[in-house]
Amino acid sequence: MNGKFCGGAWDAVGRNAYTALQGGPNKRMSADMKATYHLPGLFEFYKFYRVFLPLFRSHREYFYDWCEIGSIYGAPADCLWGGGRVGFGEDRPEDVAGLMREYGVSARLTFSNSLLREEHLADKKCNALCTLFANGGTVQNGVILTSDLLLAFLQRNYSGFYFVSSTTKVLTRFEQLEEELKRREFRYVVPDFRLNKAFDRLNTLAVSQKQKLEFLCNECCWFGCYDRKKCYENVCRKNLGEDCADHVCVSPEADKGYRFSDAMKNPGFIGIEDIQNNYLPNGFSSFKIEGRSLGSAVILEFLLYYMTKPEYQLKVREEIYLDSSLDLF
Repeated sequence: MNGKFCGGAWDAVGRNAYTALQGGPNKRMSADMKATYHLPGLFEFYKFYRVFLPLFRSHREYFYDWCEIGSIYGAPADCLWGGGRVGFGEDRPEDVAGLMREYGVSARLTFSNSLLREEHLADKKCNALCTLFANGGTVQNGVILTSDLLLAFLQRNYSGFYFVSSTTKVLTRFEQLEEELKRREFRYVVPDFRLNKAFDRLNTLAVSQKQKLEFLCNECCWFGCYDRKKCYENVCRKNLGEDCADHVCVSPEADKGYRFSDAMKNPGFIGIEDIQNNYLPNGFSSFKIEGRSLGSAVILEFLLYYMTKPEYQLKVREEIYLDSSLDLF
């Protein structure tokens, strides 16, 4: 994180995990099964979505009929409650909220700072965002969070939201995930990506628990990382304005940056065939795509891969690239 992502290459730990987690039960995907994607960059890529969402609506035939957009998540620049990544984006929150209402997409505020203290709850900017987004119109908006202190505050003051338990909690043991799924205050729980293919345990969950799970599909972080929580905490400190050094990534290939081709080699990667053949037939339908700190050109590649029919990918790419209002790099 902090712009430095763990490399896609993985050592013996990753290989062993990959062997253990491969291949859940292979069932047929029925016509009524739908994958719901939660996309990155609510504020960070507002201009991109201002072009993409009209295209998605007006040319639905370009995209797989078995998937839909469930939400777009993110946080603006200088967001005290933010976590996971240091947010950016200078567009007016009113414009962002208006775009989501226009296209009936749930907006999720990424308020996953795990180090919040009581005095931080009075932050004017974050409270103004909550006031603006608490009423999502016909579609309910949500908040992704880590801090129970913030959760209690939002429950008391902004009843319009639903809540998502953030992957920044780094719950790597399945027993931890099960306990999180029992918490009624969360509509969704995003597990650590290293639990993505633990089908022997995932498939034993109750239907209601399966429906709460939201899998992080395209993580590029080193599968054997033992320092992920500290990395997230470093981002939290930066968002709080603390003077702290950058986190030093422990990945063997930290200097490579994010590459989708490397993410695809990660043992926790969830591709479209996984979604169709393993997840949807077994009752899992929610999938999160990461990428808030990447460029909009990379976000487009994610949406081409996960949502766009192969025969229309060039068409969609041209429609986006040729829009003069966008700076894709």
